Amino acid sequence: MKLLFKIITLSTLLIGASTFGQKTTLHYEPAKAVEKQYKALYVIDEAQDEKIKMTIRNINNALEDPRLKGKLKVELLAFGAGVEMYKKTNPYEKLLSGLIDKGVVMVQCENTLWERKINKSELFDFVNYTPSGNGEIILREYEHWAVVKP
Repeated sequence: MKLLFKIITLSTLLIGASTFGQKTTLHYEPAKAVEKQYKALYVIDEAQDEKIKMTIRNINNALEDPRLKGKLKVELLAFGAGVEMYKKTNPYEKLLSGLIDKGVVMVQCENTLWERKINKSELFDFVNYTPSGNGEIILREYEHWAVVKP
């Protein structure tokens, strides 16, 4: 009888221990794209190669998202140290041209150029200009653009 009691007790403990700590998986459903068009303003104000490449990769990922494909308008805004991404002396022309081929608009803050004494001729020809990066962010936000700073 004692042996049977020990076996039952041990079995109960083992079964209880095996289920202890198991979490119930919650149901997840990805967001659905219900609008005809989405708009995203990607912002970069850093010059590190890794950060620039990550931002470009993030934009490509968004453009390839099957929910957003063909529905996403993207603007890539550089200001502050981010101006390095658009300089002809840096190796990003091919990566940026790939984004342009997908409809991404490249924009540079003119305040940054003035503050850093950079001439527009030093930047790639495909770059567009806005008077102020912060102004662009504020206005795009009010136009219901998603502002993304990777």
